[in-house]
Amino acid sequence: MNQPKRKLHPDTLAVRTSVDATQYGENSEALFLTTGYVQPDALTSARRFSGDEEGYTYGRYGNPTVTSFEMRLAAMEGAQAAISTASGMSAILMMCMGLLKAGDHVICSHSMFGSTIKLIGSDLAKFGVQSSFVSQTDVQAWKAAVQPNTKLLFAETPTNPLTDVCDIKALAEIAHEACAWLAVDNCFATPVLQRPLSLGADIVVHSGTKFLDGQGRVMAGALCADEALIRENFLPVLKSAGMTLAAFNAWVVLKGMETLHIRMKAQSENALKLAKWLQMHPAVARVHYPGLSSHPQHELAMAQQSNCGGAVLSFEIKAADADQARLRAFHLLDSLDTLSLCTNLGDTKTLVAHPASTSHGRLTDAQRQLAGVGQGLIRVAVGLEHIDDIQTDLDRGLSTL
Repeated sequence: MNQPKRKLHPDTLAVRTSVDATQYGENSEALFLTTGYVQPDALTSARRFSGDEEGYTYGRYGNPTVTSFEMRLAAMEGAQAAISTASGMSAILMMCMGLLKAGDHVICSHSMFGSTIKLIGSDLAKFGVQSSFVSQTDVQAWKAAVQPNTKLLFAETPTNPLTDVCDIKALAEIAHEACAWLAVDNCFATPVLQRPLSLGADIVVHSGTKFLDGQGRVMAGALCADEALIRENFLPVLKSAGMTLAAFNAWVVLKGMETLHIRMKAQSENALKLAKWLQMHPAVARVHYPGLSSHPQHELAMAQQSNCGGAVLSFEIKAADADQARLRAFHLLDSLDTLSLCTNLGDTKTLVAHPASTSHGRLTDAQRQLAGVGQGLIRVAVGLEHIDDIQTDLDRGLSTL
């Protein structure tokens, strides 16, 4: 494996970590499109399928291109190992299937991504997995929710879409005192801004669909953790359930990661400028962005996220009630001329969305209220356009409310 022989900086690892080149000496990592692998002899084949010997056997179990992606992400997160999946949500499902059984208990935040709340709170409940949802920022609420059967604390920081930040070190202490795991969804910050394992987390969850790819092309997911946890808990689930990351998708994200550092820096700079501008706009009631001093967890975010607020923000439009807020939000979205009305994030293009009707649309009104997702909330995943053009496009709708 092409692992550096000396300690290198994360931005170098994002460019150089991969499996060894083939006999052709390609400089760009090879894309291996194959479902099967010819075995040298029957005994070797048997040993590889049983796990007694390393080697590729079948596309659902592994692929050299996919391995390069896993190696690169693990190196960037400071993890012993990583395992990839077909999407970010399938990575969360793999984690839950690998760690939990009927009767186990999970603690999550009210403010998590809507699909995560639905998966853990509703879908897994059908199989006997219990869950409690607490305030993202209230450490004592997390501690009070611990039960004798608690096996997992799962945090997303910053959250989607309100950018709430949790104290990873404090949650790690709570989890480990309860003999539970702490998993952190690092999708918004990426390892460029935040490395949860260094703060005490046991597992890092990624949607490679977002910033790791960076151009909205393919879907991917991954878990980073100790090698034993990957091998013993998650790999068996992958082999049985087939949440396999396609080799082409792995190759696309692998190449996207090479520019992750410069993209995150530039997009975060744009986001801070936009947040400050929105904060002064007469049509905006509130801006949610960790890089602003007005953010409730600003100091914690600056400590955990390499003194950077990230590239995603949200803001609330001024309105008299929920019906008016929805009408005004839709007016803003329909006024866009340059930016994209799109629910993805992490793209080089700025994407604008209405969480209450998209990412959190399947939740009940009560769940959305607990998550703080109102009808007037707009999420902006800031891209690489010139900041003046981003502001002008948003102002077209805001100034005509």
